[in-house]
Amino acid sequence: MKAIFIDKDGTLVDDLPYNVEPRRITLCSGAGAALRLLARLDYRLFVVSNQAGVAFGRFPESALDGVADRLHDLLFRERLSLDGFYYCPHHPEGSVAAYTHDCHCRKPMPGLLLKAAHEHGIDLRASWMVGDILHDVEAGNRAGCRTILLDNGNETEWRLGPRRIPTRMAPDLYTAAVLIASHAEQA
Repeated sequence: MKAIFIDKDGTLVDDLPYNVEPRRITLCSGAGAALRLLARLDYRLFVVSNQAGVAFGRFPESALDGVADRLHDLLFRERLSLDGFYYCPHHPEGSVAAYTHDCHCRKPMPGLLLKAAHEHGIDLRASWMVGDILHDVEAGNRAGCRTILLDNGNETEWRLGPRRIPTRMAPDLYTAAVLIASHAEQA
């Protein structure tokens, strides 16, 4: 099985910081069409997201159940299915003790992708990670995926390194899907 791992905020849905209110979660422009194209190419769809708001006490971890339900609903409306929603609630500088530590699941570490791959039998070398910051790219590269950085203004640090170089760059998710489709045709 091959997969598209998608960052949530700023990549799949409009970026509203620490938003866990389902009715305020909306797909980015062109996201439905992008994911339909990828689904036609037999990619399975997984969201992988850092959710440090839990560690900082901005919302309880249980609020992410509503977020997952909303993502499933939004994709269902687009005639798509979400195969998995994986998140990291940790942050080493958080204020909620149970979530304040380093971990293997917080991007740029690859833990979320590796967990999804293990649980779903995903071929990481045939898969892609798409995100809007270089931490997403690094997580995908560490997991062995190809990567696309959405250059939409959300990356502000631009700390480059060998694991932080994307396979491709695109301005939005739809363009990223077209690049992935053209790469599949060349293979």
